[in-house]
Amino acid sequence: MPKRALGQNFLFDLNLTGRIARSAGPLAGHEILEVGPGPGGLTRALLAEGADRVIAIERDPRCLPALAEIGARYPGRLEVIEADALEVDPRSLFSGGKPARIVANLPYNVGTPILIRWLTVPDWPPPWASATLMFQREVADRIVADETRRDDYGRLGVLCGWRTRSRILFDVPPQAFVPPPKVTSAVVHVEPRPDPLPCSVQALERVTRAAFGQRRKMLRQSLKGLGKDPAELLKAAGLPGTARAEEIPVAGFVALANALA
Repeated sequence: MPKRALGQNFLFDLNLTGRIARSAGPLAGHEILEVGPGPGGLTRALLAEGADRVIAIERDPRCLPALAEIGARYPGRLEVIEADALEVDPRSLFSGGKPARIVANLPYNVGTPILIRWLTVPDWPPPWASATLMFQREVADRIVADETRRDDYGRLGVLCGWRTRSRILFDVPPQAFVPPPKVTSAVVHVEPRPDPLPCSVQALERVTRAAFGQRRKMLRQSLKGLGKDPAELLKAAGLPGTARAEEIPVAGFVALANALA
């Protein structure tokens, strides 16, 4: 049975797992990283759709026998790593000789931290050409949000908008899972920008944390905790002090981060 503590909700619908695999783009000739495969519903689909090699990171030892059976069905094409994905750098897993993608039904309880970790590495662009990931729908909305969708726009939207282009592909109803979650899920496709605006990751995280931590306040108030005069930061970034965080585009946050740095 899936463990609630691990955020597990398994997919067994062959039509759905096949649709997710195909949504990732061409898989033939590619290495695929999958996080949280569970008993391997999506894993099997990725291999059936032609992935040269699937690297699956699974922390629940109960799932390993089922994954071993899939590996036997596709000899030499499935590598299973028993580990916590939050402690594994995906850049160390790819061979570098083939194009790479990430495809995963991320565990709900760690999906956002995993994505943030992938997006805040010092070296950019990353070795993967795209990430096709499932999240709770409300998280998916935050990933793709910008200043035109203010209710969903926040730190995650700034970070994703800065380094990637992302879009929601389709929703997945609760009844598609075992056990059914209480919320709708969504599959998101993320592609790294080859040349995002130059900026310090640490400075961008500090600025967005301060700004969205008090999102109803004007920036001249919410940025006071950064240790620099907010008026000077805002002037350097070309932003009005009366603006609020949800009104500022990604480029404006980058300008603020550069002013802070």
